[in-house]
Amino acid sequence: MDVNTKKIIKNAWRVTKERGVTCLRIRVPGGHLEVKYLDLLKEIAEKYGNGTVHLTTRQGFEIPGIQMNKIDEINQMLAPVIQGLEMELGVPVTDETAGYPAAGTRNVAACIGNRVCPFANFDTTKLAGKVEALIYPNDFHVKIAISGCPNDCIKGHLHDIGVMGMVEPVYNQQRCIGCQACVKNCRQVSTGALSFVNYKVRRDPLRCTGCGECVLKCPAAAWTRGKQSYRLVIMGRTGKKNPRLARPFLEWADETVVLQVIKNMYAYIDRHIDRSLPKEHVGYIVDRTGYPVFREEALAGVTLNPEARVAAWMDWSGYRYERTSNMV
Repeated sequence: MDVNTKKIIKNAWRVTKERGVTCLRIRVPGGHLEVKYLDLLKEIAEKYGNGTVHLTTRQGFEIPGIQMNKIDEINQMLAPVIQGLEMELGVPVTDETAGYPAAGTRNVAACIGNRVCPFANFDTTKLAGKVEALIYPNDFHVKIAISGCPNDCIKGHLHDIGVMGMVEPVYNQQRCIGCQACVKNCRQVSTGALSFVNYKVRRDPLRCTGCGECVLKCPAAAWTRGKQSYRLVIMGRTGKKNPRLARPFLEWADETVVLQVIKNMYAYIDRHIDRSLPKEHVGYIVDRTGYPVFREEALAGVTLNPEARVAAWMDWSGYRYERTSNMV
């Protein structure tokens, strides 16, 4: 069978180690899926695959063991899934019976958010849908993760783009009983941003991560949730070449700012990516252009909300293989 591997990979099908056999990728934006789609995935796995479904690290599904000559047939079967998970979000899919239009930008992952988790500061599924509609379909190899709070359960620090929910804690001294539960909890599980001075709790805004732990811990409701904000971390990566954790680019930014910066990052990639490579993470592009160029282009046309802070410079964590001189 003569197969255009570039075409099927773009169509969200894998080239596997078994000749003539492929694996179907299913996008699940934000990791949230209505169970009505599971019946169709089960039918494809049993009728065309090997009867199994793999849950990916990016919260999607992969159905292995499919013969490549069944791709077109299965793409038509996928139409209800693409309509429900993509077109309802506003993703421009011109022909839902032709399968996925791109596979470069990976599935937008998200923690369960405040629909379930008491620690989450916002609806991660809803924001994941907005991000999906903004960036998909796209051929650039970008990984995005969204976490409801700075706990970062979705591991946004290992992604090209990580979004974490922040909330401004509002203190009412009249309700405070001086128990210092918030101060002790902040010191134990967060950043130690709270102190108790003159029978009053003080918050260090430079140390506060906006996690909201103080709000949850206060027995007298002296702390309440204020304005919803976000931290945007960038250029985390794993892989063979110089892995490293993402670093904060924005803090206390509102949703409009976050979405516009993500959109600008794709424009930045388009201008500076090394097109001789099959794919390139945005962090390598920033290494090449320099952070000041990235910052200028990522913030182009963006009106920052007054509370937002932008990183003036970045020092990258991680390691480089040519520097592992400690290995003996």
